[in-house]
Amino acid sequence: MLAKLNTFSLLGIDALPVEVEVDVSPAAMPKVILVGLPEAAVKESIHRIERALVNSGFVRPQNRVVINLAPAELPKQAASFDLPIALGLLASSGQLDSDIFDQFAAVGELALDGSTRPIKGALSMAMAAAAGGARGIVVPAANAHEAAVVSGLEVIAVESLTQATAYFAGQLNIEPTPSGLDELFEELGGYDVDFADVRGQEMAKRAITLAASGGHNLLMIGPPGSGKTMLAKRVPTILPSLCAEESIETSRIYSAMGKLPNGKPLLARRPHRAPHHTISNAGLVGGGSVPSPGEISLAHNGVLFLDELPEFNRQTLEVLRQPLEDGHVSICRALRSTDFPADFMLIASLNPCPCGFRNDPRRECHCSIPQVERYMSKISGPLLDRIDLHIEVPAVPFNELSSNTEGTDSRSMQEQVNSARRRQHKRFSSSHSRTNAQMTSRELREHCKLDKSCSKLLEQSVDRLGLSARAHDKVLRVARTIADVDGAEAIDVEHISEAINYRMLDRQFWS
Repeated sequence: MLAKLNTFSLLGIDALPVEVEVDVSPAAMPKVILVGLPEAAVKESIHRIERALVNSGFVRPQNRVVINLAPAELPKQAASFDLPIALGLLASSGQLDSDIFDQFAAVGELALDGSTRPIKGALSMAMAAAAGGARGIVVPAANAHEAAVVSGLEVIAVESLTQATAYFAGQLNIEPTPSGLDELFEELGGYDVDFADVRGQEMAKRAITLAASGGHNLLMIGPPGSGKTMLAKRVPTILPSLCAEESIETSRIYSAMGKLPNGKPLLARRPHRAPHHTISNAGLVGGGSVPSPGEISLAHNGVLFLDELPEFNRQTLEVLRQPLEDGHVSICRALRSTDFPADFMLIASLNPCPCGFRNDPRRECHCSIPQVERYMSKISGPLLDRIDLHIEVPAVPFNELSSNTEGTDSRSMQEQVNSARRRQHKRFSSSHSRTNAQMTSRELREHCKLDKSCSKLLEQSVDRLGLSARAHDKVLRVARTIADVDGAEAIDVEHISEAINYRMLDRQFWS
């Protein structure tokens, strides 16, 4: 007999449909043949599946078994094929009769006792099943809440092969797992940190508010212990709350990597990634023989924080150039090319010199000029050009540290951010852009018109500072954001002046 079931194979973060065909025919000697470009994990699954069948009370077929995973040219490399292959073996050997195989997809890894184990990418598979018109998907119980966030799809949670068999045979009624999206956002959407925890640094908070309002990248320069890391950790608290679409888009990346926290089937907070400076190129942007996402994709719709920027390998930093501009990254290999989303807000920090105390009035810097130049030269001009705001974060005086007066908190900063984002949402309602930082050259000319005094000031600054064409456009985008935060319709001289000031630090430290 021949049995056919629907399942999925994960490639990157995308789930591709796979048809499992199992044929059992009489033969003198029992033999199992697995075809369809299976990788090692899938080849080894045959022994696992056979013991799971026997230990669940079923009879292992003693005939010739051919298992085909179609399409044949797609590599199959996960243990999620265990459950559909086991169900196919039971159906083709006459131990299971079901008329709903064509309505449902099945995914899951099996233990030797027949119980199901969680898999990677359940969310992507559920999204693919819904897009393909399936009625539902059968998943391990541990993945049910993760897959249930997809609307219009019945997610059937099974704890064992026996349960899955009984469900397909119509002997056991299992209610679909409820979505509970609103409850998840309410339960998991809060933050434990607040900008009120940071003493002083009001100028830095202003710059961070602007960066969050327009989706701009930010560079902080200051001595050790001035609060750069504290400020960066709190940036997600003032960004607009994740909408359901953004949350699912980000969660599927974590799901495909197996990084969704236990008990959190969905990311309700914007991600904050802070990789160590020893990270490799592939670790940062993604890679591998079978491409997988890197840190910039894990920071999608959130914040990527690079602490001690000059300590990163220069080549590693240079690979950030294209994702910073495009909002996605393409990983190309000889056999295939994979695109990963990478729309993140970059925040970087560094000390002004190797010892960290250059320009600090309270401490003496012992670094020589060649040492400082070598330290700063690790960051290239083209990368600096792609960072919109450069700010200095000085050491905090004792009187501000010991003060009982609370500084600006996250709630008031978020109100400014949300107000500016509403203006941008209205401005770009008929465009692909969502924030000022994403404005195209055409939109820049349309929404950033300057009067004569503003144009004259910008012209003088471009000539004096030697700004590139990209930096010129960055100044205009930041000025537009400053005007939005201030509630102004047109860009004024003070907006241009403040935006230019955020480009002056790189000339001071890298000249």
